[in-house]
This record gives sequence, C-alpha cells and structure tokens, in this order.
Amino acid sequence: MSSTVDRRLLLLLLPLALCLPPLPALAEDAPQPGAVEEPGAIRVLLAAELETTLSSQMNGTLGELKASLGQQVAKDALLAQLNCDEALARSKVAAAELTMARQSLDAKRNLRKLDAVGDLEVAMANTEVQKAEGARALAQAQSGYCQVRAPFSGRVAKVHVKPFQTVAAGMPLFDLVSDGALKVRLNVPSSLLPRLKAGQALQVSILETGKDYDAHISAVNSRVDAVAQTVELEARLDAEHPELIAGMSGTARFPQPHD
Repeated sequence: MSSTVDRRLLLLLLPLALCLPPLPALAEDAPQPGAVEEPGAIRVLLAAELETTLSSQMNGTLGELKASLGQQVAKDALLAQLNCDEALARSKVAAAELTMARQSLDAKRNLRKLDAVGDLEVAMANTEVQKAEGARALAQAQSGYCQVRAPFSGRVAKVHVKPFQTVAAGMPLFDLVSDGALKVRLNVPSSLLPRLKAGQALQVSILETGKDYDAHISAVNSRVDAVAQTVELEARLDAEHPELIAGMSGTARFPQPHD
C-alpha cells in the first residue's frame, strides 16, 4: 500500500519539478574579486644594478665574520678573514728566495767583469731572478685570498657560512647587492617591439608599497623568446626610492598615445 502512495506522490511532484527554473551554473573561470589586473599591465621585478655571490678563493678556516645579513658595507670593506699562516709562510719563503737570486746575479756580474764566468752564467742567474720574482708575486696573490672584501658598496643579502667554519675554494660566502637606483625587469609581448625603444616612459606599480613610480626603458633584448613570443626589457626608475629593495614585484603600464 505504501509503495503505491509513493509512486502517486512522485507522479504528482514530477511536473512541478520540470517547471522550476534551472539553478545557475557555477562558472569555474569566473573572475574572483581582486584577481583581475588592469588591462595592459605587465608583470615586473625589481633588481639591483650589481648583484654577486662572493666565494672563497682558497681552502682555509674562517675567523669571525665582519658582516651580517642586511648590513650595509662600503667598497673594499673587509667581510671575512681566513687563517693565513700557511700562505704568509710561503710568501716569506718566496721573498727570501728572490733575495738570494738577486745576490747570486750580482755576484755573477762582478765575476763576469773579471772574466771569471761567461755570459751564459750571467744569463742563467738573471733567469733565476725572474723565476723568483714570479714565485713571490704568486705567493703574494695567494696571501690576498685570505681576506674577502666587498667589490662594490651595497648590502649583504645572504650569509652562506658561519664563523670559524672550514671552507673550500669556490664555496659561497656572501650574496651582495649594490646600492643606488634599481633596475626594472619585464617581459612584454613581441608584438609590441615596433613601439619599444630606449628612453620610452612607463609607469611601475609596486605591490609591496602600493605606490606608482616613473621609469624609462634602458635596454631592449636583441632576441625574442620563440616559445613565449616575448622580449625582455630593462628599465630604470627615474629616481632613488629608499623604500624599494631588490626582489619586489608589481606591474608596469605603457602610456597609450592618447594618454
């Protein structure tokens, strides 16, 4: 009996269901609030004028580090010092050998005046002096590897080592970024190439500060990315802004002809 009633209710409700308007479909690609960028905006990245990783040029043990993360350093500032006892000892040996070679050359020249030796002996003594001079120069250069100095003024972006750590030649020590106005890097569609030239103005909006900054194109890559069909640009901010640092990102917009 109950099954017969259920079938009758289903038959009565079915026409009503068919008359109801369909529910709106969920649009998977519907734009989300705040997700739509301004038309014509191109993603950009701020980069320092100079950026490098300083590595150890010799095997050795570090002393106390003279620079820390985020520290501002001047050009030629001492960042780290390695134990240089062995290198200094080699430098002293090379200096002594050079002194001995020069004394031998002077003696051979005096003997040559007395016809006690021939020209060949004098030439060989002169060659020994040149050889000793080269050895001393090499030892002095190796002694210079004991100190790690900043090649330009800037800030320490990363410290790869710890005080008193033993390092090998080629091991990264510090990441250093230069001070001054930052570069703007961006990739634009290659279809814009006819409009692009050095000195062209653009406006850069930085996400981290929420501000707009004026800039000009400084370089246009001579090669187009064949896969992405884009070309790389570099631009310069028109002024220095203390609140901006390398690594910040945002968007750039080229003024339209009627702007």
